[in-house]
Amino acid sequence: MDVFKAPENKSLLFGPSASSIPWDPFRHPLASIEPWNFQLLAALMFLVTVLSLSENSLVILVTYKFKQLRQPVNYVIVNLSVADFLVSGTGGTISFLTNLKGYFYLGHWACVLEGFAVTFFGIVGLWSLALLAFERYIVICRPLGNMRLRGKHAALGLAFVWIFSLIWTIPPTMGWSSYTNSKIGTTCEPNWYSGSYNNHSYIITFFTTCFILPLMVILVSYGKLMRKLRKVSDTQGRLGTTRKPEKQVTQMVVIMILAFLICWSPYAAFSILVTACPTIELDPRLAAIPAFFSKTATVYNPIIYVFMNKQVW
Repeated sequence: MDVFKAPENKSLLFGPSASSIPWDPFRHPLASIEPWNFQLLAALMFLVTVLSLSENSLVILVTYKFKQLRQPVNYVIVNLSVADFLVSGTGGTISFLTNLKGYFYLGHWACVLEGFAVTFFGIVGLWSLALLAFERYIVICRPLGNMRLRGKHAALGLAFVWIFSLIWTIPPTMGWSSYTNSKIGTTCEPNWYSGSYNNHSYIITFFTTCFILPLMVILVSYGKLMRKLRKVSDTQGRLGTTRKPEKQVTQMVVIMILAFLICWSPYAAFSILVTACPTIELDPRLAAIPAFFSKTATVYNPIIYVFMNKQVW
């Protein structure tokens, strides 16, 4: 399968108002949407992209400059910033340019690039948060005794995050499912809309390994961690004092995870809906909201990190 060719299933290229004339999102805008809608999306994507690139660059620079920030938990946060930076640098920039025109004028190769990049780096971000949750569980609950997490452990965890994410996001570029245009025609994503077995089997596998699994790691880790912190908060004296910095870092990580899930959950829910009901009729503007909203997640994490991390001040 040539991933740089248009999808063979032409039914995906029909606008909701078209009955017999195929709509090609690589050649012209969707006629049912007024130009100002695309201009508004372009302005929003420009703002999100500029904020994300500048904020995440700052986190990476500050962590590199100040030695006291070079700790295992901060390595994972920097990895999250790198993933967010790359989401904005690729997906955000392409989305801004295509919305300026109102259609995906950059061609099929850019569609595959955006679909792959946003999916890949987005999953790296989610698995980075799962790794943060697991790191907090190890540090606070100490299931391995007094073992201290070091830089080499963080490096191994990050290597797993990148390799595992790549394994499950590269298949659509090689024939198992595909990356294709969204309903609005100015963004690209995994092919949620096809009812074929090829696409369904990939989507089910993808959701299991790249959304449900990291989410379970987060929930289990924090379920155990919260019980431990409640016990610690009930004690007095030196134990409570020594754990206070760890509790502050844990609170910061919890807020980062909540912000990420709030941004990505609508898109995940929408994707499940259209995968289960591929014939569902949705206004393209309504269908585009979850995807664009998910990209704002790249803006929040640096703000949370800077304002809640006492080491930065």
